[in-house]
Amino acid sequence: MTPQFTATDFFALKPILLLCLFGCGILLLDFLIKDNRQRWWNAVTALLGEIITGVAIWQHQQDVAVSGVVQGLGGAIVVDGFSVFFNWLFVGAAILAIIISVRYLEIEGEHRGEYYALMLFAQAGMAALAQGYELVTLFIGLELMALSFYVLVGYLRDQKRANEGAIKYILLGAFSSGMLAYGFSILYGISGSTDLREIAAAVAQRDPSDPVLILALVTTLVGLFFKISAVPFHMWAPDAYEGAPTPITAYISVASKAASFALMLRLLMVPLWSAREAWIPVLGVVALASMTLGNIAALTQSNMKRLIAYSSISHAGYMLLGLVAANEAGLKGISVYLLVYMFMNYGALTVVAAMRRENEPAEEVDDLAGLMSRHPGYAILMLIFMLSLAGIPPTAGFLGKYYIFLALLQTGHYFLAVAGALYVAVATYYYFRIVRAVFLSDSTEPATLHVSRGVQVAVVASGVFTLLIFFYPEPFLSLAGDSVLLALLP
Repeated sequence: MTPQFTATDFFALKPILLLCLFGCGILLLDFLIKDNRQRWWNAVTALLGEIITGVAIWQHQQDVAVSGVVQGLGGAIVVDGFSVFFNWLFVGAAILAIIISVRYLEIEGEHRGEYYALMLFAQAGMAALAQGYELVTLFIGLELMALSFYVLVGYLRDQKRANEGAIKYILLGAFSSGMLAYGFSILYGISGSTDLREIAAAVAQRDPSDPVLILALVTTLVGLFFKISAVPFHMWAPDAYEGAPTPITAYISVASKAASFALMLRLLMVPLWSAREAWIPVLGVVALASMTLGNIAALTQSNMKRLIAYSSISHAGYMLLGLVAANEAGLKGISVYLLVYMFMNYGALTVVAAMRRENEPAEEVDDLAGLMSRHPGYAILMLIFMLSLAGIPPTAGFLGKYYIFLALLQTGHYFLAVAGALYVAVATYYYFRIVRAVFLSDSTEPATLHVSRGVQVAVVASGVFTLLIFFYPEPFLSLAGDSVLLALLP
């Protein structure tokens, strides 16, 4: 009997379908627009798609509150608190990227519809990662996201650094996808199924030291470490971040990392949970290596986007510590960290995007000199973002690190907790290099910002939420923490 596509299937897939529909619609609309000055309609269409997708996610949230988990496509797609949280995160990241892209692309002379379409296609892949409960579904979502980002990184095709970043990204990405697919094939061989529940049952019957299971773990983790830019699979990040359009740098650093952590959480906490004795030590080593290399390399960077790339590697290390603890505080720490990271990272990179001038990227730390004298409001917001990235109160970044350190202390990982605290001091040094340039350095040519309405909205909203989450954390902790815990804790 041929399976029927039911109303429940449509309900579960609605965000993914809407994103794909609007992505295709933008391509058609762009074909009809003849005047380059009207290309902003593509951004308006993308924003409309995000709003309608947000309505679908809100419907998911209401349904989950009433009836719990909803399954579609025979269990291959699920709607639960976990998927709702991450889908909200993806919508927020996409909206911020869209509204800061319009002016940036106009300056670059590259305002075309495929840019926004690829952003929505990438988000559709992310949604599949958040909702997927089956290996094939997860892999398709991962590749849809990755292929879209490969193109977006090299979008400014006339720039050599964009071409270099895209080539490195796609070559290393192909390697990591191959490793992940190999790991998935072994998990299928172990269980005879691609369903995460059946894989979990099969893995639970094996000894954690089983060589076949170890091989599946290693190959799967290699693929996942690349996606979150963890050491030693971080090599693509600095070049990709530097070469991509600055709004895409922000989008990748936040949304792609969040989607990859969603995949990692699903895999490690569901099918591979019973083998945690094997993967927890590996995550601890990788987390420590990521914090070490990311922070030390960031100390010497003069380019803002490369500095953010290396700091992103260190932040991935902090989030991995939550999985090392693998308890309630650790999982809440990861979800809260991802939420606050969106606002503080977007805020900093929005200021960098606003500095873009004709024939001059203006992406060096020294280019921020004179910002306080010319744009004091943006200088103060940049201070807030740097404090939050360093994890210093009263900013939201403190909450993410607080829960991570709390989880480590609760589970007896004292060495990792001390190491993480010491690296906060290292990070504070290079973040305050930026603060010093903004407030204390003089420049004969003070930073000139192209402050469009979209940039104003993005940077002010990022600053407000960076402070609001610290002073009024309850609703955000409920969304980011409790919903994820209900979905993942055994």
